[in-house]
Amino acid sequence: MRVWIDGHIVDGSEARIPVTDHGLLYGDGIFEGMRIYGRRVFRLEDHMARFAVAAKALALELPGGIRATRQIVLDTASDFAADEAYIRLIATRGDGPLGIDPTTCPEPRLLCIIDRIAVYSEEKQRVGVDLVTSSLRRPSPDVLDPRVKSLNYLNNALAKLEAKQHGADDALLLNAAGMIAEAAVANVFVVRDGDVLTPPSTDGALEGITRATLMGLATAHGFRVLEKSLGRFDLFAADEAFLTGSGAGVVPIRSLDARTIGDGSPGPVYQKLRAAFIEAAPSMGVAFE
Repeated sequence: MRVWIDGHIVDGSEARIPVTDHGLLYGDGIFEGMRIYGRRVFRLEDHMARFAVAAKALALELPGGIRATRQIVLDTASDFAADEAYIRLIATRGDGPLGIDPTTCPEPRLLCIIDRIAVYSEEKQRVGVDLVTSSLRRPSPDVLDPRVKSLNYLNNALAKLEAKQHGADDALLLNAAGMIAEAAVANVFVVRDGDVLTPPSTDGALEGITRATLMGLATAHGFRVLEKSLGRFDLFAADEAFLTGSGAGVVPIRSLDARTIGDGSPGPVYQKLRAAFIEAAPSMGVAFE
């Protein structure tokens, strides 16, 4: 693991932030998860645009601006020097006194972490993941807008914990109306009668960049792609289903609440789109030296 912090790139074991950082104390900050495919940072400009909007939503001034932030990502990627890796870019409100007031923090802090990641095992990538419906609900956008990747991920973490305690790989999160939002840290896709369906952001789904890429690839391969409100029934009725995310990649769903999805094996649409994604992803990235 390599970490850019306070102007230097250091080993992960050497990276330190003060205990008074408001990102730690109050979850006051944002992050962006990115991938390196073929020594290129996948869709870097889209990630930077989303990070900039999230910072604006929190009234968080990025030190040096988004161009400096972009260069930090590329410099850290170059230092790590791997063909495949995961990037976690973080901006916190910075150091401040105890008390939630953001105006007491004089300067935000940037961090860029790069390491390898395996959200799911190779076996799960091959046979599919098992989900359980979480008892927790996704907060509505007027409570915490899911389009902002804030450091407040307790809802997701507890959903993931609940899934693990039930022997599953991941959780399916519903919104207050009982519609599917997403998995704990991945977007959900359903295939039915040849159509590729995914919940809209208005139902609590993150506007994922891997999600958008799969939607584009599916359209290019002749599939009809629809953003549509989906319930648990739609997963049970699906011919196949899969998850997408920067950390997760593209992975099939085998079951929900111990009920098999489709015939229980990765479906042909998933296999076609995953192959297309693997082929296309390096060409969609920004190279680093």
